[in-house]
Amino acid sequence: MSGPKATLATNAEAVKTGRKEFLFPCAPPYYDDPLVLVGGHGVTVIDAEGREFLDLFSGILTTSLGHCHPEVVEYVQNQLGTLGHTSTLYLTEHQVELARRLASIAPGGLNKSFFTNSGTEAVETAIIAAYTYTGRSEIIVLRQGYSGRSILATNLTGHSGWRPLASSVAGIKHVMAPYPYRCPFGSPCDDSCIDAFGRDLEEAILTTTNGKPAAFMAETILGVGGYIVPPPGYFQRAAEIIRHYGGLFICDEVQAGFGRTGDKWFGIEHWDVEPDIMVMAKGIASGFPVGVTMARDEIAEAWTAKTISTFGGNPVAMAAGLITNEIMVREDVPSRAAARGKQLRAGLELLQQEHPWIGDVRGMGLMQALELVEDPHTKEPSPSKAKQLMEATKEERLLIGVGGLHGHVVRIGPSLLITEDEMAEGLERLGRACNRVS
Repeated sequence: MSGPKATLATNAEAVKTGRKEFLFPCAPPYYDDPLVLVGGHGVTVIDAEGREFLDLFSGILTTSLGHCHPEVVEYVQNQLGTLGHTSTLYLTEHQVELARRLASIAPGGLNKSFFTNSGTEAVETAIIAAYTYTGRSEIIVLRQGYSGRSILATNLTGHSGWRPLASSVAGIKHVMAPYPYRCPFGSPCDDSCIDAFGRDLEEAILTTTNGKPAAFMAETILGVGGYIVPPPGYFQRAAEIIRHYGGLFICDEVQAGFGRTGDKWFGIEHWDVEPDIMVMAKGIASGFPVGVTMARDEIAEAWTAKTISTFGGNPVAMAAGLITNEIMVREDVPSRAAARGKQLRAGLELLQQEHPWIGDVRGMGLMQALELVEDPHTKEPSPSKAKQLMEATKEERLLIGVGGLHGHVVRIGPSLLITEDEMAEGLERLGRACNRVS
């Protein structure tokens, strides 16, 4: 073998060997034989062997406008040649303008923004803001929720597999996740279940806290948990309860934000609930490192101690966020996500009819999932089926994700600009992969 492809293939093996030698093994890549990606455009990525893949996972819902969107590339290149770094000690126009635009689309009275580098940092900032404003120090979160990779964030996370052995932070209480497919109160999950989840939350406040929690925090759709969509009415009840006890409602939109759930800019808007604090990251800046914590004015202004984020609000990252927002508004991505989400959902439901090991199809907009089971009646999770399907989709040159408490849920979250034809092609490849598993 000779030519460019031979060189690429050799480099791929060197990268795989180098990963084992030089990188922490706690962040393993997908697949038995990992992919080494070298390029991408739109919904297509290319690996080191020259193979093209259709990307329906978009870097965990992060390349929201597709890979290397030309307008984003040009805008960021111009910024990089003008001013590359300042820290939060100085002001830049892009930082203030992006904050202004976020305030214009955020729900309720969320008006102030604090920029960091990731969802983890956004969560940490939100928790400190809640502690500071309320003068309290206990947080309530959901089992099967995911909050990030810091010591605090891993303790907030409700998945044993994502929590380091020595992890221990006081003042965090976990309550039952509203999981309709596996609801312990009723099947199908109905209004009576909302009351039961509410009682669980209130009992946790009364028995596991001092009765004065600082906040309740939840993802609007549990991402790592497997795109679990709560039943209607859940967030209204949860917000009502936490506020009754003097706490704040922190809404996590790291994965669900920026139009991904369809028709709305943020997931929480589907339930007509206004959060006190909201965190976001991932899709905000087309893959550049940006995390944001938004809060009502009085909450932000209660934080009077000094703080800094060296790279938060970086001019290059802010430029990426600004041009991404401009394109999102112009393209009306909430409406696009709704339309393509309906197409995706219909295709997934057809696959469910053909394959009994697809126990549940769920999600909103372009955030859809398949929960895989050994038996549709017992609902026993099937991580083995998920692994088989992941390998089969790789063979079909299709990228998807996996999640769920047992690694048994397939997650799909393509670019918000994916076309009808590209979605149809993705569903066709997924269908062939499912046939391989069956």
